[in-house]
Amino acid sequence: MDIKELIPVIADLREEYLSKETSLLTNREEASQLSLKSKLAQVVIGVRRSGKSTLCEKFLLENNVQCAYVNFDEERLADLKTEDLNKLLEAIYFVYGDVDYLFFDEIQNIAAWPLFVNRLLRQGKHLFLTGSNAKLLSNELMTHLTGRHNKVELYPYSFLEYAKAKGIDTASFTTKAVSLRRRALHDYMQQGGFPELLDEDNKRGYIDGLLNAIIRNDISRRFSIRYMDVLMRMANYLADNYAREFVAQEVASIFGISNHTAENYYSHLKEAFLFIGVPKFSYKSHDRVRYEKCYVVDLAFANERVGTFQSQNLGWKLENVVCIELLRRYRPQYADLFYYKERSYEVDFVIAKAGQVVELLQVSYDISSDKTQKREIKALLAASDKLKCNNLTLITFDRQENVSIDGKTIHIISAVDWLCQREQHF
Repeated sequence: MDIKELIPVIADLREEYLSKETSLLTNREEASQLSLKSKLAQVVIGVRRSGKSTLCEKFLLENNVQCAYVNFDEERLADLKTEDLNKLLEAIYFVYGDVDYLFFDEIQNIAAWPLFVNRLLRQGKHLFLTGSNAKLLSNELMTHLTGRHNKVELYPYSFLEYAKAKGIDTASFTTKAVSLRRRALHDYMQQGGFPELLDEDNKRGYIDGLLNAIIRNDISRRFSIRYMDVLMRMANYLADNYAREFVAQEVASIFGISNHTAENYYSHLKEAFLFIGVPKFSYKSHDRVRYEKCYVVDLAFANERVGTFQSQNLGWKLENVVCIELLRRYRPQYADLFYYKERSYEVDFVIAKAGQVVELLQVSYDISSDKTQKREIKALLAASDKLKCNNLTLITFDRQENVSIDGKTIHIISAVDWLCQREQHF
């Protein structure tokens, strides 16, 4: 591309960027992980439409940073080649002058972006980058930007952010406030947390379009997909069967493909952030690699797709919400998330840090039945003995109490209170 073609594009993007009204945007917790002073590239990754661009825009604009902005999803930059990147830089300097901060949105669309970014880092520039493809960013970050990037994972709204965006009181303990929070959680478990979906009437159309864009753009651009229809149907199948173990043999049999292809397609879907894999806790690395439970990155993909039959299993929905919240809270602390399973019982989540198990969490929507409560507590106590961990939590929809058995305390907490708290256990 010629620099004369690039200058008006950069000027238009500058006007678009500066016109944003950040006071209307919800504060995101992940903003605390970004740094203005760091010489590392600040890289925000996550599923499409989770708010990556908005997070960076709000952070930079509210800190009054003079920053050059380029959105590589801009159609006029679709034909930009590696050899055009220097011309792009010239156009940036022409429009902005000498800037030290650059914000590149969806930069993975440019093949040689890591080399370009490295050059700018060597020149002392402060970079903010976003991208929607985990494989593309994570692998190439480690290869080309080793030790020179700060990776921030962004998910759709947490329940706390969703409630604040909806104007729900998250602090008061009045009967009305508590009831409205519980109702909001039910809505959240149906609608999910995509920011744009909150005010969208055609929710199914939005999610169906988003799913298609992720599979046909993010995945097909990166990988040579032989059976695109199978990949799409497999994505829908997994979205209907979340919070369960992924068994390649079973999936391969359903879709008439090899185990190898089933595993590859599952990997691609995770790499595009559609699904999250939680490995089985084991001291044997073979088991951790082999066994995995599959969760959907946002429940809108499970509930709001065109042609889906909405699951009425509130337990699975709550478990999925807790899973994503645990990742949101603990991955920035370099903690790992697992599930634990023996022949006679299972514990939904194991939090481990530095090789030590620090918390066991069980999720059960309704424990009003004495049989159900005993089953969930029994699993926690058995895992506690096995894994040498006494920090035991049982998350339910509306129960709150401490239960002491055999010298151990199980903290039973309502999901709303747990989701609204920010106290960390280690």
